[in-house]
Formats: sequence, C-alpha cells, structure tokens
Amino acid sequence: MTFDNPLSPLDDYPVHQIAEPMRYAGPSDRNFYDRYYFNMHSCSDDVFCIFGLGQYPNLGTTDAFFCVRRTTPGAAGSDMQRVVRSSRELGLDRMDTRVGPIRIEVLEGLKRLRVIVEPNDAGVAADITWTGSHHPTLEPRHFIRKHGRVTFDTQRLAQNGVWEGTLEVAGETLAVTPDRWWGSRDRSWGVRPVGEPEAPGIQGSQMSTFYWNYAPVRFDEFSFIYICQEERDGTRVMETGELMWPDATGKPMELLGRPEHDLHFVPGTRIADRGVIRFPHAIGGPIEVDVEMRYPVYLGIGTGYGAEPGWRHGMYQGQALTEAVVVDLATPEAQAQKWGIIDSVGRFTVRAPARPELDGKVGHGLWEFMIIGPHDQYGFQELLDGAK
Repeated sequence: MTFDNPLSPLDDYPVHQIAEPMRYAGPSDRNFYDRYYFNMHSCSDDVFCIFGLGQYPNLGTTDAFFCVRRTTPGAAGSDMQRVVRSSRELGLDRMDTRVGPIRIEVLEGLKRLRVIVEPNDAGVAADITWTGSHHPTLEPRHFIRKHGRVTFDTQRLAQNGVWEGTLEVAGETLAVTPDRWWGSRDRSWGVRPVGEPEAPGIQGSQMSTFYWNYAPVRFDEFSFIYICQEERDGTRVMETGELMWPDATGKPMELLGRPEHDLHFVPGTRIADRGVIRFPHAIGGPIEVDVEMRYPVYLGIGTGYGAEPGWRHGMYQGQALTEAVVVDLATPEAQAQKWGIIDSVGRFTVRAPARPELDGKVGHGLWEFMIIGPHDQYGFQELLDGAK
C-alpha cells in the first residue's frame, strides 16, 4: 500500500491538530494508539462481554476483539470463554472502523454507538447499541516516566450506560434490553506499550510494581468511577473518585477526594474477590462502597491484553487475519491465565449515612484489577506470589 497521497475523507473536516494529514499521528512514538473499550453484562453471573477496537498509526495496523464468557447449566464445557479477534493493515481512512467481522459506528457522539459482530468461527455475533447514562467524564492524565523514557502518556474518557439489541452465543440468541443489560465504555489515546515487544534494555533491569484497580459502576439513580494505580509503598501514580448524575437531573459531577482501598484476595492468588472502597473526604460526609466480584472474564485469554506472544494489541498479523479462541474455563490452560488482568461483573453497595440519596443503593459495574510485583499493604513480596 502506498502513502504517496495520504489524504482521506477525514481531511475534509476541520479537526486537524498538527500540520499533517489526519492519517498521521502527532507523536512519532511507535506506541501511539487510539482505542475503544466496551463491556456489557446482564447484572448477573451467567454472561459477560468485553470488546475493543484499536488503531496504531505508527505501526500501520488496526485490530479488534469481541470476548464473551457464557455459563449454562450442564456438564463439562458449560463455562466457556469465546473470543473472535481480527487484525488488518490500517490504510489511509481512519474513519473506517471495520476489522474483519467487527465494526463500530458512532451514531451520536458521546452518547450513542453501535457495535456489530458478524457471525464467525468463535460462535459469537452481536448487533447492539450503546446509550450513555451520563455525559462522559475525562479521567486524569495517565503519565509514567521510567529511566527517562515516557512509557505511558494517555488520556481517556469514561462513561456508564445501557445496551439494546441482540447477542448470539453458540447458537443461542439473547435479547439485550436496557432495563438489565448495563456496562461501561472508555475511549483512550496516547502512548502506552503496544505491538511487537521491544528489547527491554534498562527498563527490564529491576522488578517493578503494577497495582491497578478500576471500577466504573452504574446505579439506578447515579453512577460513579473509581481509579487507583500505585507503587509498592502506596505512592499514587493515578487516582480519582467521581460521582455522576443523569444528564436530565442537571446535577454537576462531584469529586469524591482521595480514595482508599481494602481488598481481600483469594488465598494463593492475586484475585480480589471482595473489598471496600472508601472516600473519607467526600463533601457531605464519608462514603464507603462494598464490592463483591461476581463474574470474571480473564483478559489474558485471546484478547491481546495478555502475555500471548503471537497476539498483542498493534502486532502486525499480515494484511488481514481473523481467528477464533474458544476455551473451557475449567481447563489448566484457562487456570494459568488467572494471574493477569481480570475484568469482572461486580456488585456494589453504598454506605453513606450522611447522604440518604446514596446510602444503601446497590449497583453493578466493572471491577477490574491487576497486581504484579511487590505491594506492601497486601503482603506481596515477589513478582507473582499469592495471598496468604
């Protein structure tokens, strides 16, 4: 493919940020990316979908995945995680979000999006529309510099909402209705490690800690978003606590102050099965949120978020490739992936005696966590040692 004339239809819009065609990113860093992430659940413990689509302008690739965990009563093989994943060359037109059987359509910016997954060998398909429950929030800038090099410099919007449409899993068609099919989404862009692995050099000279905990949660009356990334000793890399109200209420977003966490880990693992998130300095009185992990998806399996050497986000797979990954979660192959990043349906209960409009409310949302390396608060000493 030639880039002698890099113009695309997007260049006809007044959206340029640098003196280059829209096909080219401002930063020349190979790790620049631009990405969608969605999740969808039925507020229960029988089905959970995670899906995403990314473009990597300086690597010349785009890829997407659609992952479904579905549990059905029965004998062996009743708890399956299915992934369809696709990659292709990016080409000139960055408005073209088709990647194999997966595509995303923006119906109303910051409010409504449509996700389509055509039938494929993984046995999943979907035609679902997202509607945001509140105006998206712009999360804090995520910036990490290590040994002089910028390894993370990203910006992200986040939003809770509802889904409507149809989902097909292994020949079963599920009606997706907004009364019970909820979820969250984000749009992120910037610099973070993507594509083929680079030689680590000094970056790999010492053990480091990656503690990440993230929870965008929807309740009937409101939503909140919590983020905490910190070092071994608790020094914060990134944090936020935000309370959002539906747009129709006219209420502004509330910042809840510095969050604190007290998580319980399954012995022998780094899986946080329950915990408490605290906002002791929230205006109007302290807020505590109890969280229970209900139904996890193991993102290390097939999605590009794991350590699989042949498939990472942004990795060149040739002009076009679509693959299916179908795993029985009872197998050793699946069990071995449970050390990585986990996205779970969580059940959240608020305790806020001074805020009766919040106190006692129960919501559902994403409970995402990943902890690698030592962490003093929870007693981890090695790269992947488990909880006592």
